[in-house]
Amino acid sequence: MGANDLRKVAAAQDALGLSAAGQETVVRAAMLCAQHCPGFAVDQPAWVVDVDELEQAQQLMGVLKAAYPAEHVCCWVGEQGQQQHVPLAHLAQAWPGAGALLYVPPLPLGASLESFQDVVAHLRAPDGCPWDRKQTHESLRPYLLEETYEALDALDAGDAQKMCEEFGDLLLQIMLHAQIASEQGTFNLAQVSEGIYRKIVRRHPHVFGEVQVDGVGGVLQNWERLKAEERAANGQAEKGMLDSVPVALPALSLAQEYQSRAERVGLVSDWAGALEQVTQALQAVQPGQSAAFGALLFAVARLARAGKLDAESVLREENRRFRARFRQLEHRARQIGQDLTSIAAQTLMDWWDEADE
Repeated sequence: MGANDLRKVAAAQDALGLSAAGQETVVRAAMLCAQHCPGFAVDQPAWVVDVDELEQAQQLMGVLKAAYPAEHVCCWVGEQGQQQHVPLAHLAQAWPGAGALLYVPPLPLGASLESFQDVVAHLRAPDGCPWDRKQTHESLRPYLLEETYEALDALDAGDAQKMCEEFGDLLLQIMLHAQIASEQGTFNLAQVSEGIYRKIVRRHPHVFGEVQVDGVGGVLQNWERLKAEERAANGQAEKGMLDSVPVALPALSLAQEYQSRAERVGLVSDWAGALEQVTQALQAVQPGQSAAFGALLFAVARLARAGKLDAESVLREENRRFRARFRQLEHRARQIGQDLTSIAAQTLMDWWDEADE
């Protein structure tokens, strides 16, 4: 950033009555427009300089909306010092012309990952929280699993507010594990971020390189080829395609992931074929034969995949409906002062048929 740009920012700060705290981000419009989201801490003030074209102002709206709400009020400062406060959603309409500066006020403290990382580090510091300080990778394992399932519940419910909350709880678990590892000297959050960054770029040469692929199927086939090359480079060429699938996954999810991997090499079942496999497996089922029941469940998972459905999510939704209907039976029994165990079986069946799904 040139000295002239910094002088412009200093003058604009004076005009707006802002104090220079030394934490401001100053970035050129052309650089920010080349990104897909802001590359700076959004809970610190930011200045965008040299917004010389209307098209840049329009592009800035899209980039900034990835992190700031549409109603976030920014301020244009024109070359002659004129000021205009405007919501982010109306940024382009208010562009004052070439040479403009844009002031983007900070979001509340904690809106950036850097601030959140510092909070987690404070929890683990000598003057932090006794409970957080005593945690280990092993002791946090059940919380990671619990928060994952709570996030899935929010997804299943389609509750955006709950999803936002649960994703935050899940992020806390990741931050805690990264902080513990940093203290142990094994890895840190920057290495976690860098590792997944490099992996995503490496495995998407059709986006970040020159490779051409044919649709989603081509993407998945190329993904498997790249993973095989990585395994070979790491001396793991003998590992199979299914070896990287976590066996701790729920059984239906594990079955569908195995089937997904098989489809990438051509073992694909269409709806008719999958339905035929279910029919055959059903005919083979006999009481007490666990292998036959397993084959039936595996075939049903394949049928769900053929129908573009996630078997685990479908079953979770059916469990939710069953629980809701069963609670209606309990409610009816309480209304007449009885317990479900004292209600005749036929009456229960009638109530079940009458219950809302």
